[in-house]
Amino acid sequence: MKKHAFLCLIIALPLFVFGQESINDTITRKATIKADIIGNAVLFTPETPELNQIAGAPKAFYTHYWEMGDGSYSKEENPKHIYKKKGEYEVKLWATNNYDTGKPPTTRPKKINISSVTEDFQEEASMETDFTLKRNREPVPNQEIVTILSYKNTKDYTTNGKIYLFFNELKYKANNFELTDTRLYHNEKNIETDVFASTQNIENDDTFLASLNNEETNYKTVAQDSTIKTNLPLSVSEAQALYKNWEVLEFDNMQPEEERHIFFSLKTTPEMVKDTSAIISVRGIYVPDSNYDNHKVKDMEMEIVTSHDPNKMSSNSTFMNYRLVRFKTLKYKIKFQNNGEGPANTIKLETDIPDMLDKSTLKVVDMYPKCEICPDREVLYSCLDTTFTDTQAIFTFKNIYLPGSEQKNVKEYDSTKGFVKYSIKFAKDFHKTKTKSRTAIIFDKNDPIITNYSTTRFLPGISIGAKVGYNSFADLKNSESYFIGATLSPYKSYRWYWQVELLNNFHNYDGETTVTTANVDESAVGFPFIERTTSASTYENIDWDIPMLLRYNLNNYIGLGAGFQNTISVSEKQTENRLIEQFDGDAIQTNNKPFNTFEENETKSKSYSNVRTGLLFEATAGFARIGPSLGARYILNFEDNFNYWQFYAIWKF
Repeated sequence: MKKHAFLCLIIALPLFVFGQESINDTITRKATIKADIIGNAVLFTPETPELNQIAGAPKAFYTHYWEMGDGSYSKEENPKHIYKKKGEYEVKLWATNNYDTGKPPTTRPKKINISSVTEDFQEEASMETDFTLKRNREPVPNQEIVTILSYKNTKDYTTNGKIYLFFNELKYKANNFELTDTRLYHNEKNIETDVFASTQNIENDDTFLASLNNEETNYKTVAQDSTIKTNLPLSVSEAQALYKNWEVLEFDNMQPEEERHIFFSLKTTPEMVKDTSAIISVRGIYVPDSNYDNHKVKDMEMEIVTSHDPNKMSSNSTFMNYRLVRFKTLKYKIKFQNNGEGPANTIKLETDIPDMLDKSTLKVVDMYPKCEICPDREVLYSCLDTTFTDTQAIFTFKNIYLPGSEQKNVKEYDSTKGFVKYSIKFAKDFHKTKTKSRTAIIFDKNDPIITNYSTTRFLPGISIGAKVGYNSFADLKNSESYFIGATLSPYKSYRWYWQVELLNNFHNYDGETTVTTANVDESAVGFPFIERTTSASTYENIDWDIPMLLRYNLNNYIGLGAGFQNTISVSEKQTENRLIEQFDGDAIQTNNKPFNTFEENETKSKSYSNVRTGLLFEATAGFARIGPSLGARYILNFEDNFNYWQFYAIWKF
């Protein structure tokens, strides 16, 4: 009976494990592709799992990105696509869950077999410019995004050229992306090259013109610089200084007015920048004709997110060098989306402005819906008004039309999105503390939607200080001690900070004087006498002090500190002088002069000896954070009675 029970257990165990794995598989959310094929026309429908609403957020919804397998794509929910010729095509779908607590659902590619051509294929021009970079969604760690690189031949002749894509900025230690797949449809070829290209131009999401009527908005502008650049070697050197990885593709036989798309799948790494208000970028270069150096450059900015939330605030400076911020202009971007069933006519963005920033320097750099800046009077046309309170800037879109994502006849979700990008400078006086800003977004008279915090932090920076001073040893005779050294600390810290020092001390002092007497045996010289020896030592030391302390600035002028100090004698020279006096008789009489006097000297040297450890306490007055100051420090040694005061001047750079 026991043997049968044991066999049953062995058989049941893998079934149990298999059953457990099946349960886990059902938990993973999946979306499927449904396709209705009529000749060469296909209507695609996504079948997506139920959304898990984020509490307090607007209504959750899906956005969709399709690749049709023939080099075209769509962002519609239910796209209809006409294939040019017969064949088998692999269709891919990425469904993104907005305001949802889970991960985006996974989707298996679907094979579409076109066996007949019943509808005429017509090329549709969709590009306003000849080079764009887009993406299907914002990057989230451990998720995949797709970068769509589109290029167009605006020449009146057939061209051959090159395409470059750069990713993983050098300013971040870890890679943000791993290129997992490149999908080509026009015989582009990967080439090995060390050539780079770059620019400082910034790409925004697709934007749409403002409208005052209720018609579907189809007018589209892409906020990317279209300036033609002619110095390709310069673009090469700039990219080398900014990006770690790149892909280079060659294309040929591109006909006039032809448009092409390349799709790059980028897997975001777990090490991706953790700051969810940070902006990262990828960069592209388009060389339309290999016979010339003329080229165009695009940067595509992306905000790192932890969940897909269209309402977001981000900054281009999450970490800054405090030494250089006076010459830096911060840029913030506030993104929003109308998720209602109708259009929004008034949108108000109430944005926090930290105290260290100067509101008078705020400038609106770009916005969508595109409109003019409001004048000082009331107007009936679309405009953006900017007002201020003590702690906020308030951007108000007036008389605009921003469609809602739930509105009828709205097929393109990007048309329901908007943004404001503004720049601002630092005030004249500010401390080295991080800033936090967020925005309350109000559509018409609805309740406000609160964005994430956008933070800016300062890099620690290094401050090197020069220090000179005098050591006062109350317990030592004829002590003279001077030092010179250097300090290392964070640059211009606000309150608490660590400081490490290396001080080179030159110390001379006298030791204790001792007197000894001895009776000399008569047999040695023929008569008895007394020998008196007076011994005195002098010390010449070179010491290294290595203090480590925690400091606190009470204000801009007074600082306090406490810590430990280790001291080692690098060079210790002891000279002992002995005066020997010899007197007649068996006792030294008053005013009895010696009949013989002579001196002896003995020098001893040691290196790297006499290690001492102690506590220190100090206070400084002057410019506590940077610049000159005066200080006093008391060192309390653990072992010897070697306590002393230190008075010094320091200048931190």
